[in-house]
Amino acid sequence: MAMNNYLLAAAIVAGALVSVPASAARVGDAAKGAQVAKTVCAACHGETGSTNNAQFPKLAGQYADYMRQALQAYKSGERNNAIMKGIVANLSAADIENVSAYYSQQPSDLHVPSVLSK
Repeated sequence: MAMNNYLLAAAIVAGALVSVPASAARVGDAAKGAQVAKTVCAACHGETGSTNNAQFPKLAGQYADYMRQALQAYKSGERNNAIMKGIVANLSAADIENVSAYYSQQPSDLHVPSVLSK
């Protein structure tokens, strides 16, 4: 009986280790994302996401998960910005994944303030 409980517990733990949340399994195609960035995002954020215009956030080096969530929130209206809502309205889920992957792989001059890095 104890061996059966042990095997059941081991099976549950093994199942938990191999089950990956759907969000963690998402990986966009950065090459396709570069095309989206060039045609949709570059005018404001720069082609590589490193704009020098203080009106627009820098996207280069941003976490892909954060980018995906932000773009989806603009699309759903959860984030309220008329310009971004209009821009993301025509992006597919794959476009969002791809552009998020692209910008996350770009070199960045973003940094963690020294107060937070200690």
